[in-house]
Amino acid sequence: MVTKKGTEKAEERLEVVEEALSKSEQFIERNQKIITIVVAVLALLVIGYFGIIRYYIEPREKEAQIQMFQAETYFESDSLNKALYGDGNNLGFLDIISDYSMTKSANLAHYYAGICLLRQGDFNEAISHLKKFKSKDFVVGSMAKGAIGDAYVELNQAEKAAGYYLDAANRKKNELTTPMFLFKAGRAYELSGKFQNAADVYEMIRSQYPSSNEGRTIEKYISRAKALAGR
Repeated sequence: MVTKKGTEKAEERLEVVEEALSKSEQFIERNQKIITIVVAVLALLVIGYFGIIRYYIEPREKEAQIQMFQAETYFESDSLNKALYGDGNNLGFLDIISDYSMTKSANLAHYYAGICLLRQGDFNEAISHLKKFKSKDFVVGSMAKGAIGDAYVELNQAEKAAGYYLDAANRKKNELTTPMFLFKAGRAYELSGKFQNAADVYEMIRSQYPSSNEGRTIEKYISRAKALAGR
């Protein structure tokens, strides 16, 4: 049974709702022109975004993939200068990055360019390109992080290198790349004099990846790192 008091409360709530709706209607009426402009601008932005993707980015992506084929061929044959700078007729990775920015091919070209420069001994430039490379693929992403670590080792920044090796090791842990990069991290820690850190990383390999290539020979590295840490 609904009481008089309950009915009054219901009516009060209804009045509050009606008042709120009335204020909203008044706001819309007062600002109708502005609201219309905002909605129109948002619609144009959405249409423009998809238009750019379809009519600008996608065609450039296809063109970039075609252009990069020869550079990849040179990379695979270890012709690093031609892979980087082109051969006069075909573009190199650096050209792809410059001419086809915002494409997936340009992103991948950063990885290739970084590896080329690393092999050529231009470590700072290699790091610059590898840091710009983004990938959801855990293998390629790990290799890029590991390559940055390699470059920092060559620049005598072993402790910084260890951090990148650990990052590479932890990108979707697996039996192949994880123990490999953990081992590299341990070696980098040894180079920087962080022997206990090295021992800890080596023990992770022993406990978690004993059947890996690194795991089968890790005991001697653990013993040496612990001995050096105890000095």
